[in-house]
Amino acid sequence: MRRVITVWLMLIFTATVWQPPATATESEEANTVTQREQLFRHMEALSGIPWYFLAAVDQYERNVRNARNDLPDADAEDLIAIRIPTEKWSGPLNPDPTDTNPVSIRLFNGMGQDGNGDGRADADDAEDALVAVVRYLQGYGSDWTSLRIGVWHLYQHPVAVDVISHIAKIYATLNTMDLDEHHFPVSLHHNYTYRSTWGAKRGWGGRRIHEGTDIFAGHGVPVYSTSYGFVEVKGWNKFGGWRVGIRDVHNNYHYYAHLGRFHEDLHTGMIVKPGDLLGYVGNSGYGPPGTAGKFPPHLHYGMYKFNGHTQWSFDPYPYLRKWERETRKRAQEQHS
Repeated sequence: MRRVITVWLMLIFTATVWQPPATATESEEANTVTQREQLFRHMEALSGIPWYFLAAVDQYERNVRNARNDLPDADAEDLIAIRIPTEKWSGPLNPDPTDTNPVSIRLFNGMGQDGNGDGRADADDAEDALVAVVRYLQGYGSDWTSLRIGVWHLYQHPVAVDVISHIAKIYATLNTMDLDEHHFPVSLHHNYTYRSTWGAKRGWGGRRIHEGTDIFAGHGVPVYSTSYGFVEVKGWNKFGGWRVGIRDVHNNYHYYAHLGRFHEDLHTGMIVKPGDLLGYVGNSGYGPPGTAGKFPPHLHYGMYKFNGHTQWSFDPYPYLRKWERETRKRAQEQHS
């Protein structure tokens, strides 16, 4: 089986990697995503590991690498972003942490594999890394619970397990990896206003900074999902009131707070698309469940990212401005 995977992987990479030289554009990046998806689908046919789970592991690695300074960035053009830590690749007791010999790596229970048939198990080689992850997950099984257990042992972090699982469910439900469209979070057909307020001081509940952008609008103005995503949280928070938390495939956690009410069909575990109705603007929060009216109605919109160790807030304002323009442009094109 290992030899079959190696031969097919070489053929797949040969078929998908070559492209005529050209300047990188959004269409070319989309084409790379399509090629990446085709590769994972081929690997599922050969290994039995669901394509969307392999895609989620790779996307998680891509997100984490681009969010940390101690790891090399993953280029958008790279088909595979998976990189296995040295001690797991060569084996925890291997005296040579840079070992590339498949035989000695196997002797020390390392994950390293020769995925392209060159006789070396190179941790920096994309083909070798992909085959290593496939073989590793096969050791646990292809059902959902077994895959989550395998990911837990690989990353040793509960958030990593959930993020990968949620990205996998997004890919599986929508049956594609091409999921980069976004939508402005409030209705453009109503009056609203916002400015950059991320990092401003806040006092209720103790001194803290404002981790988002406030979009002021009237009670009942529709609130939409900005992205494709998995609904991780729905309910009450003493700061945010009635709030929703959604994870997208780029490991961004989108936080919608101070809602007046939720859309009746919204529930945790569901997959949403850009423009799906989540709820309505309100002024809930700053107290026990049901507290409202302590400030003018608005949507608090926050964005957070997980880097494999911790999760932190970053300024959503530039993204909101971009998504506002894109949403307005699409609406104009649809009515022209």
